[in-house]
Parts: sequence; C-alpha cells; structure tokens
Amino acid sequence: MRSYLSIFIPLCFFFSNVVIADIDQSQFTVGQQKAAVCMTCHGADGISIIDTYPNLKNQKIQYMVAALKAYQEKQRTGGLAILMHAQADALSEQDMLDISYYFHYAK
Repeated sequence: MRSYLSIFIPLCFFFSNVVIADIDQSQFTVGQQKAAVCMTCHGADGISIIDTYPNLKNQKIQYMVAALKAYQEKQRTGGLAILMHAQADALSEQDMLDISYYFHYAK
C-alpha cells in the first residue's frame, strides 16, 4: 500500500502542475483588465468583502457566462440584480468569456 502511495502522491503533484501550466496567460490578462469594474464589488481576487455580493473566484466559466447573459437579458431580477443589468449590458460575449476565465483561474 505504501509503495502505491509513494508513486501516486508525486504523480498528483506532477499533473496538478501540468494543469496550471495550461492556463492561457493572454486571456487571463485580458480578462483581468476587463474585470476591473467587477472587482469593485466582488474583490480583486474574486472574494467579496461585502456579504451581499457573491464570490466569483474559481467559479465555473460556463456558469458565469450564463449568469452574465441572464443579467443582460433581465432574466435575473432578485436582490441587487438591477446593478448587474447595467454592467452586463455593456459586455460582449467575448468580454463575458474573458472575465469568467480570469475569475475561474484567479489565485
């Protein structure tokens, strides 16, 4: 059993580094720039210091894009959605992807 662990654990570290290396740095940087206004409420790293605003850090990319589209189409109406409607209206689909990419991989 220990021999399996001595092989398995180093492989986990190796593959976790491989996944990290696959990040598209240019899309991350573009997303970071586009997300500047988002950081006002949701935090620079995607962790909000205000309880009423959700954390965006490590959020799934497709979920965030779908959420932003729902705000843009006024399908989300609860809570502080009215603030997000104006923000989402200004975004293209590529903007949504870039911003979502940034928050998904933010450290």
